[in-house]
Amino acid sequence: MHLWLLLLLVLAPGGEQSGAAPKAVVLLQPTLFPVFKGETVTLTCKEFHSPALGDTSWYLEGNLLKEKSEEIRVKKPGKYQCETRRSSLSDPVHVDFSPVSRDNGEYHCTASRQYLWKIHKPERSNRLRIQVQELFPPPKLTARPSEPIEGRPVALKCETWLAPQRSHIQLKFCFFKEGQALGAGWSKSPELQIPTMWSEDSGSYWCEAQTETSSIRKQSSQSQIHVQRIPVSDVNLEIRAPGGQVIEGEDLVLVCSVAKGTGTITFSWHREGRVSLGRKTERSSWAELPVFAVKERDAGRYYCTADNVHGPILSKWIVVTVRVPVSHPVITLRTPRAQAVVGDVVELHCEAQRGSPPILYRFYHEDVMLGNNSAPSGGGASFNFSLMAEHSGNYSCEADNGLRAQHSHRVTLNVIVPVFHPVLTFREPRAVVGDVVELHCEVQRGSPPILYRFYHEDVTLGNSSALSGGGASFKFSVTTEHSGNYSCEASNGLEAQRSEAVAVNIIGSSRNRKGLNTAGVIGGLLSILGLAATAALLYHFRTQMKSGGIAAAGTSSCRPNESLEPSLSRPSGTGCQEPSYPESLALVELEPVYRNVNPEDSNLLYSEILRFQHAKGNSANSPRLHQQDNVGMVSWLSSFSAGPLLYFGTDCLCFYPGTRSHLFRVKEGTPRGLPKTGRQ
Repeated sequence: MHLWLLLLLVLAPGGEQSGAAPKAVVLLQPTLFPVFKGETVTLTCKEFHSPALGDTSWYLEGNLLKEKSEEIRVKKPGKYQCETRRSSLSDPVHVDFSPVSRDNGEYHCTASRQYLWKIHKPERSNRLRIQVQELFPPPKLTARPSEPIEGRPVALKCETWLAPQRSHIQLKFCFFKEGQALGAGWSKSPELQIPTMWSEDSGSYWCEAQTETSSIRKQSSQSQIHVQRIPVSDVNLEIRAPGGQVIEGEDLVLVCSVAKGTGTITFSWHREGRVSLGRKTERSSWAELPVFAVKERDAGRYYCTADNVHGPILSKWIVVTVRVPVSHPVITLRTPRAQAVVGDVVELHCEAQRGSPPILYRFYHEDVMLGNNSAPSGGGASFNFSLMAEHSGNYSCEADNGLRAQHSHRVTLNVIVPVFHPVLTFREPRAVVGDVVELHCEVQRGSPPILYRFYHEDVTLGNSSALSGGGASFKFSVTTEHSGNYSCEASNGLEAQRSEAVAVNIIGSSRNRKGLNTAGVIGGLLSILGLAATAALLYHFRTQMKSGGIAAAGTSSCRPNESLEPSLSRPSGTGCQEPSYPESLALVELEPVYRNVNPEDSNLLYSEILRFQHAKGNSANSPRLHQQDNVGMVSWLSSFSAGPLLYFGTDCLCFYPGTRSHLFRVKEGTPRGLPKTGRQ
C-alpha cells in the first residue's frame, strides 16, 4: 500500500487533468534502488486507481515493445512508459542498473568464551546479507532538440532522482563541454538554456550531480551533440543612399543579405567582377559595407557573395549610377561683330563642364530671367534674342540638374546705339564779320563717345567729341568768306550721320558792326519819343501821298560798307551825299524783297522790307522829293515794321523798340542774307 502511494506521488505529480483521459501509472518491483546488473525489475501498468483492463502497450525510449501484458520484466536500463484503452500515456519511469558494490554481501560475526586456562570454540552468528543502496543514480544528459540547428537555442537537462526515503536531500548540477563548465557553473536547476548554438559548439557534453555537502558526486555518460548548419541561399545585394540617389561626394552603403543560412557567414563585395571592395565575417544573415565620398568612377556593376563553409553563393548584379552635381557654368556672349549694335541677334551660351544630364540652363540679365533651355544629354545650351538699347548690362546663367544649382560669373555687354539725325544749330544771334560764332551739333540718340565734325561747304572746319553723349560745339571768328552752307556729321564708330545744311550769311565788316551798335543806341532813344512823334511822321507821310509830293525816289550815294553812325549822329543835311530825284519821275512801285515767315511771333521785328525802284531820269531835278519825301518814306515804312525805321538810299537800318534792340541791314540785291527769325 505504501509503495502505491509513493509511486503515485513520484510518477504522477500532475494528477488527473480535467477533460482528458487519465494517465496510466507504472509500478516498479523491487521498490528499493539501486538495482544491480543481472537483476530483474518488474513493471506493472495500472489505470488510475484500478488495474489495467484489456491490452496494454509498453514503450522503451518511445519505441513500442512487443509485450502486451499488464506486467513485464525488464533487464535493460532506459525510460519506460505504458498506456491502456481507458488511459493515456504514462509519465516515463527511469530504470537503471548499477554495478555490484564491494560492500554488498553477507555479513556475520563470531564469539568465543575464554577461561583462565582454556579457550572454548568460537560461536558463529547468523548470516546477514547487506546490500548498499545508492542515494541517487548517476545522472543522464539529454538535449532538446537532440540535433540542434545552428543559430537556434538548445536546452540541456541533467536527469536523476533520489530514493523516496531521501527526497528531502537537495542536489546541485553542472554542465560540461569537453572539460569546460558551461553557464554559471553549479546550480540547483537540472536544466541549462543555451540561447544560440553554432557549428563550433558541436562536441562532447556531460553533466554532474552532487549533494550540497559534496559528499556524493556523480557524472553522466558523455553525449555527442552535433549542431547542424544550413547552407546560405538567396543572396541579395542592395544599396542605401540619402534620398535614394547615389550622389558624388556623399556616402554609399552596400548591404549583402541571405534568406537562408546559419552560423558564421563570410560576406564579400565586388565591383565589375574584378575589384574586391571588402570582406566581413558575421554571425548574422546580413552585413553592410560603407563606401565613403563616392566618386564618379565608382559607378558600375556590383555584386556580393556569402559563404558559411558550404561554398560562396553570388548575388545578382546591380548597376550603381553616380549622379554628379553641376559645376559652375561658364557663360559666353556671341555677337555677329566685335561691338554689339542695336538690332543684332546675339547668342548667350551657358555650359557646365561637369554634371549629370539632363541639365536645365536659365539665362539672366541683371538678375531678371530672360528664358531657359535644356540639355537632355548634357553639354551646354543657348538662348538667342535681338538687341535693343536697354539690353546693355550684366548677363549670367544658372545650371541645375536637380541636385543643386550653380551660378556663373557675370559678363558685361555694351549695346551701341547708332547715331541718329544730327541737328546743326547756329547759336550766335548776329553773324557779323569779326564775331566769334558757335556751331552746335547734337544727335537725337546714339551711344557715346560721339565724334562730331563741322563742315563749311563740305570743307572740314574742325571736330569735337562728346565722351558722355549729348552734343558738341565748334567756335570760330567769321569773315565775309564764311557765308554759305554749314553742316555737321556725327559718328560713334558705326555708320556716320550727316545733318541737314544750314545757310549762314555774314553781314558787313567790323566797321559796319560799330555803326550797328550805335544805331541800336539811337533806336533806343527814338523809341522814347513815344507815340506823338510817330503820329506826326505818319500824318506828314499821308499828306504828301495825297498831294502827289512823293512822285519819284532817288538813290543814296552812300556806300554800303560805310559806317552808319555819322548819319545817325548829325543833321540830315550833312554826311552822305543826298540822293537826287527827277521831278518828272514818280515812285513806280514798292517791291517786297523779304517777308517774315512767322508774323504771329511775339518777338516780331518787321512785317515787310520794301525796296524802292525809281523811274529813269536825272535825280537832280527833284530837290523837293530829295528832302521831304525821304522823311515820308521812312514814316511809311515804319508803319509796316511796327517801329522806327531809318532809311539811307538802298540801305535800311531797322530796329524794334522792345526790351532789347535788334539791328539788321537790308542791301539791294541781297535779300537772301536776311535771317528767317525776328531775333536776328
